[in-house]
Amino acid sequence: MVTLNQINSFLAPRKLAVAGVSRNPKKFGGYVFSELKQKGFHLYPVNPNAEEIQGVKCYKTVAELPADVTHLLIVTPKTETASVAETVVKKGIKMVWIQQTSETPEALKMLEEAQVPTISKKCIMMFAGPVKGGHAFHRFFAKAFGGYPKMVVAN
Repeated sequence: MVTLNQINSFLAPRKLAVAGVSRNPKKFGGYVFSELKQKGFHLYPVNPNAEEIQGVKCYKTVAELPADVTHLLIVTPKTETASVAETVVKKGIKMVWIQQTSETPEALKMLEEAQVPTISKKCIMMFAGPVKGGHAFHRFFAKAFGGYPKMVVAN
């Protein structure tokens, strides 16, 4: 179960890499990158086929990311997610968010076994503020009907 604590911890540094960024801003990987960039996140795009995306230097693989990049959002096609997860473990990425359409059981198991805190089954656009448009609408309904993550208070 994903908690709001985990989500807030992932988003707090406002610095993250995004694996699976598309050069096409209309595809989800391009859209989410653009939206996060507009919201003030410091981003490191990962795409093996691009030198630059939306004016930002692009990295070919997660392994090439600077050492101080510790959070990774994965928006790759499912066929690539396990390979990215394997690189995450080798690289020592501290926290991962696998976008709900990118997750695979194999990738989730690999990250769990390596004890990498992972968020899955959630759309980052419902949490990376400010939340607007259709994502704000979905967020409202998730809160209204109990599908929104809860804060966990330690005893």
